[in-house]
Order: sequence, then structure tokens, then C-alpha cells
Amino acid sequence: MASYYQRITVLLNARAGNQNATAVQLVADAFRAAGADVDVRPTEGASIAGEAAAAVTRGSKVVVVAGGDGTVSAAAAALAGSDATLGILPLGTLNHFAKDLGIPQDLGEAARVIAAGRATSVDMGEVNGRLFINNASVGMYARLISERTAMQRIGRRKWLAHALAAVRVWRRYRRLRVEIRTGKGEGGRGKGEEGEREKGQGGRGKGKVRTPFVFVGNNQYQLSGLELGRRETLDGGRFHVCMAPGMSRGGVLRMIIAAVFGDVSTIEGFESFTAPSVTLDADVGRLEASIDGEAVVLDNPLTFHIRPRVLKVIVP
Repeated sequence: MASYYQRITVLLNARAGNQNATAVQLVADAFRAAGADVDVRPTEGASIAGEAAAAVTRGSKVVVVAGGDGTVSAAAAALAGSDATLGILPLGTLNHFAKDLGIPQDLGEAARVIAAGRATSVDMGEVNGRLFINNASVGMYARLISERTAMQRIGRRKWLAHALAAVRVWRRYRRLRVEIRTGKGEGGRGKGEEGEREKGQGGRGKGKVRTPFVFVGNNQYQLSGLELGRRETLDGGRFHVCMAPGMSRGGVLRMIIAAVFGDVSTIEGFESFTAPSVTLDADVGRLEASIDGEAVVLDNPLTFHIRPRVLKVIVP
């Protein structure tokens, strides 16, 4: 950890969350109040990665991204392995990565955290050469994201598009046939440092399965309680793989309910484990996937590697 003053560039995706045309001024005012002089640059979402790399070339040692997880992920991929440090203003809808880092959701408080400049290094996941901060998945969720994206392109609002996409995916429920291989270092049963199985599993962590989804998280996710979907650490050096081999449509519904009210890992058929590397082979040419909430199509097989502590990020 370190505290330092750096030249700061802020890349603002003003379309993230519920921001409006006054977002640039709001961001500038927040940093001014925090005692920091920043260069705020409104940026289209598709240009975030290129603008982040350009900021480093111009000499910025701190590149702040104001937006949601997709925007942050694109910038993080551009900054990974460089001397630049990522700052986050969580202006998106869910802001999972910022929450897991403890970044305040209030704009002014987040600006003060960045101005203080306390940095740490965290892991990123990599699949077929693409870096991600949160997770990647195939199956139901990936199809939902693809459907939602298509609906948003024709003018549907995000949450309406999400709901309609969920209905379509549910109606077309199907399981993906995939072979899962893990790297060396995966532990056996029980909760050990080397990678443990969660309770309620059927005992299959590797091999061929038919599952409605495979979720691969960058570090371990909470599976129950109020902290569902949160991560206690982002530098553990392991993936968290979740799936549901053979689970029926009704079983998936029960799992969704359990996710809201109980412990997902108690559902019969749900499996999860941690591993330092993972390969998913669906025996097809290309595979629809979701990476940090963005729909993509990748060449099969999908090969996952952890990039340990590759990203420097400002935290409270």
C-alpha cells in the first residue's frame, strides 16, 4: 500500500447508470472539493480502453473511470501490467467491482478516496486473451446478456430488456454439454487453502457435464446471506467455478429463490469449486459467453488463467 500524489485523468462514461449532461461538472466539482486537479474527458463506452491507454502515454499515473462494471473492466484491461493506477467512480447500476474493493458509492466520498491515492494490487481473470475483473460465464446468463443487448439496440430500456430477455431464455431452457478441466493445485473435498468444494455438491468438479450454466469468477464469491455475490478478497489467485450439472428448469428456479432467501450451495445439483486455471470445452467451433456483463463470442475451448496482482487500483 502507498499514498502518493499523481497526475489524474478521469474518463467519464456519461451514459452509465442514471447520469445526465451535468455529469462532467459534478465529477469536476467532486474532485475540486477533494483537493485534486483532474482532467475530465467524456468518453464513449467503446473507446474507454483506447482512451485509458492514451492517458498513460500522455503521462497520467492515475486513470480514473467514472461508470459501471463494463466501463471499469475495459479500462482495467488496458491498464493491467502498466505503471498506472486505476481509480473508480462507481456511476453504474450495480458496481460490483467497486463494492468488493470498498469504494464508496457516493461521488464525493469516492473522489476523496482517489485524491488520497492509497493503492493496492489485485488479480484479473483472463479467458482466451481477454481480461476481466468480475466474472465470465456460458449458458443461460450469457444467452440472457446477448438477448438483452439485442433488445437495447432497438431502443428497449435496460431493465425492461433484461426482463424480456430472461423470459425468452427461460422458455428456451437448455443445458450446455461441456468438458471442464482444471489446472494443478486444485484441492479435494473440504475447505482447504488449495481450493475447496462447497457443501451440497454431487462430487463432480471436472469431466464432461450437461449444465444450464458455468460461471467462472475472479476469486471466490459468497453464496449465501446478505453478502451473496460479494468477494472478500480480490488477490487470492484462484477462480471460483459454479455450475449445476443435470439441473432441471424447476431446479434452476429453486436455485434463484435460494439465492434471494438462503444458501445457493444447499440446492441439490449445485456445484462449485476453486482452481488456479480452468478450461471449458463445449466441442463446438465458437461459444457465446458473457464477460463482465458484456456479450461476446469466443473460440472454443475457453481457457482461463488468473493474472495475479496485475492491476493497481486505488482503495480506501
